[in-house]
Amino acid sequence: MSKFDGNLYWSLLDSGDWRMHIAATDKGLCYIGTPGAAYAELAGWAARQLPGTEPRRDDAAMAPYGAAIRAYLEDGARDAGVAMDLRGTAFQQAVWQELRLIPPGEVRAYSDVAERLGRPSAARAVAGAIGANPVLLFVPCHRVLGKNGTLTGFRAGMAMKAELLRREGALRATS
Repeated sequence: MSKFDGNLYWSLLDSGDWRMHIAATDKGLCYIGTPGAAYAELAGWAARQLPGTEPRRDDAAMAPYGAAIRAYLEDGARDAGVAMDLRGTAFQQAVWQELRLIPPGEVRAYSDVAERLGRPSAARAVAGAIGANPVLLFVPCHRVLGKNGTLTGFRAGMAMKAELLRREGALRATS
């Protein structure tokens, strides 16, 4: 991978129960961290995805992204056209785009996503691409469940996945 030639800004977002590192390039939001994770998670992601960059804290530059994330967490607002700079393979990009088409309050199985991509036998590859999703929430991987409707892995933890689905009306409070 070639050296990244650009800026990477970050900030620490505090939104109620969740504190997470967020980052953006000059092109848009590129990373939403795991709630409660240390800065090292962001630094490791940046070293792998944007080699040679030195993340720079810039709360002012990150303020619009933080506001959009807070709005999403507080009232389920969509990404409201937030610019994103998603970095991944062509297959990952296709999976992430498909996830963005899942409306709030609805869920899909990994196999459903694979079928929509024209690759019905690629459910495991879809799961791998979902696991590599750098922008939790706005690429709504929490809306993907196991074939039998069970909650499955989520980088931010199963409690957050269940809570996001509850807020969207896709899970009853008793789930």
